Amino acid sequence: MELLHVSIRALVKEIKEEMLDIDPCLFVSSSAYDTAWLAMINPAADSDRPHSSPMFKACLDWVLNNQTEEGYWGECDSHGNPTIESLPATLACVIALKKWNVGNKNTEKGLDFVHGNAEKLLGVNHDHFPRWFTIVFPGMIELARKAGLELAFPSQLNELLSDIFYQRQRILETEELVDGQYPPLLSYIEALPSSYDISGEDITMNLSGDGSLFQSPAATARAFMATGKEECLGYLESLVRRCANGVPPTYPRDEELIKLCVVNQLQRLGLADHFTHEIEANLAQLYRNYNSQGSQAKPRSNPVSAIQLHKDSLAFRLLRMHGYSVSPWQFFWFLKNQEVRARIEKDYEYFSSAMLNVYRATDFMFPGEYELEEARSFSRKVLEKVLFKGTRDNKDNFRSTNLEKMMEHELRHPWIARLDHLEHRTWIEEKNSNVLWVGKASFHRFSTLLTEKLMQLAVADYEFRQLIYRNELEEVKRWSRNRGLSDMGFGREKTTYCFFAIASSIPLPYDSDIRMIIAKGAIVVTVADDFYDMEGSLDELNSLTDAIGRWDASGLRGHSKTIFDALDDLVREIVAKVLQQQETDITIFLQQIWYETFASWLVEAKWS
Repeated sequence: MELLHVSIRALVKEIKEEMLDIDPCLFVSSSAYDTAWLAMINPAADSDRPHSSPMFKACLDWVLNNQTEEGYWGECDSHGNPTIESLPATLACVIALKKWNVGNKNTEKGLDFVHGNAEKLLGVNHDHFPRWFTIVFPGMIELARKAGLELAFPSQLNELLSDIFYQRQRILETEELVDGQYPPLLSYIEALPSSYDISGEDITMNLSGDGSLFQSPAATARAFMATGKEECLGYLESLVRRCANGVPPTYPRDEELIKLCVVNQLQRLGLADHFTHEIEANLAQLYRNYNSQGSQAKPRSNPVSAIQLHKDSLAFRLLRMHGYSVSPWQFFWFLKNQEVRARIEKDYEYFSSAMLNVYRATDFMFPGEYELEEARSFSRKVLEKVLFKGTRDNKDNFRSTNLEKMMEHELRHPWIARLDHLEHRTWIEEKNSNVLWVGKASFHRFSTLLTEKLMQLAVADYEFRQLIYRNELEEVKRWSRNRGLSDMGFGREKTTYCFFAIASSIPLPYDSDIRMIIAKGAIVVTVADDFYDMEGSLDELNSLTDAIGRWDASGLRGHSKTIFDALDDLVREIVAKVLQQQETDITIFLQQIWYETFASWLVEAKWS
């Protein structure tokens, strides 16, 4: 046990030194899809004229050097398995390699992955493809074929692929380029078919002040290819300078939100006790920032509302969890914004992740906080709508996504009734525990390095705690056997039950003595209560109660003597520990409390 504890301390030290002092943006994984799009940019004024190397060669080098052993590009889940995001990401990367005629083996390996895994990855999401996928995946298939790459999907996928292309066509026919839907159709400009009419004016009118198109590296890269705008180039150059090791799916990134997500991840994995100083420092700075904003209005624009909702609800939950005094209105501003509420109700699937965080935040509601009651009711209705749609669309073959499973868990099991240690295990085993929030064409995820380190620590810490609990349980069982309480021959044998109930309520790192003393007390209560309820005669009960009052076992025998001796042993143990630690003798107090308890059982027995 000591060796395991030493290795945990060493891993905590390593994480603090190597990871928690670096640029927070490096906590988030790079996007192979977006990096590939920057790698496609031709430095020649005429993009059709061949050139020896791309404008951002570092991005092409990243693509060459970051293919997985399995052949795909893109982040995996927290268990190391490729996700549906890997399909368009891998196609984008092989398109970039094909364009510059490099990495032929990488290209071959990437196409083999797509051909060999498309059926499995698409089958998991059958009938429930996200909007972004139905736009991006067909676009990458078309671009790959246009680049001369041979795509040979299994014949059994023909119907499913046709359905995905049909869904994309419906989106193209029913949505405007920018119509309040978020992310807007124009933000997928790099994946839209060449037949789709997009003018230079459409692009220019929607450029942000930083020169980006909806802060999307891939979309901005395509916008630069189409228009040659200096503003777009400036954004892309700034992006590559800041993110030399692969570009993110969104830029610029909200560093405050990333830090919040790290704190939340530490909490959910059960690692907060190891990073108390770092968590408090981050939350103290966050609290100062929110206070400095005062009553400033939150952004009303729909394009940022989902991320803002995610951030504000997470901030509220963490700040209240750690004892900060925060006003609900500063964080649940959307309740007063009818435009945002209407958008959430219309695009409820896109806002489902944000609404899940809002619902979680309302776990920390005080009596009389009617705005939080309203937020809880509103978010619950949205989540129930998402779950109903998933069940309705998939009928008997409904397969819950991981997000939907999280929603079901939150709605079915009140937070106050859950057990921390089991919640930590659930999150460790959740394969998408590295997901941060929904992006344009993928999830924002923790970087692979951070995920691996935290998961390694979480598993080791969980096993260490479990070992402590098991040792304590064995000690409690041994005490119960030695005192004769396990073999009374009547009533309930609740040794394990009593320890579990106490251990779940008094988690580590509190002293083991506390858990074991209370568990022993619960065992005595269970056995004695059953003795008074069903086994002992009235004479035996009177004798045992009198003996407790005198604290003298003279004249007792059988079960009465066993119960008294076990209780006396427990009281002596408690008194010795308190005397050692506090230099106070509490013998008379404990004896009096136990006498009052047994006397009340005697009254109840007489009534019966």
